[in-house]
Amino acid sequence: MKPAAQTTFAERAGRAFGRMWRGFARCERKAVHWLVARGVPADAATALLWAIKLVVLGVLLYAAFWLALLLVFAIVAAWVARNADWDDDEENQPQWRVGPAGYGLYRGDIRVDIGDPYEDE
Repeated sequence: MKPAAQTTFAERAGRAFGRMWRGFARCERKAVHWLVARGVPADAATALLWAIKLVVLGVLLYAAFWLALLLVFAIVAAWVARNADWDDDEENQPQWRVGPAGYGLYRGDIRVDIGDPYEDE
């Protein structure tokens, strides 16, 4: 006798999605019958359910659009940060030199070391 075959994940997932689809279709039929029992014409009830489905699809697509846009901005920001030149330029590094206020540590044209620029006097 042959042992029972193993059910793959794809088969289990397909059966689960099929059961969900059948359940959704059953609930939709129940909703149409409920609306018809309340006096709504059958075609109008079906059209109403389709309109609800389209609104839900529109809301999901709207949310997906903004999430995708946010993801694109995050990827662009990461790319820019990765390719940015983070090294300070030579001009921004303090240098010892003779400047307008005498010899000292300068960043650009501003003396940044602690010292009296008039100590010669």
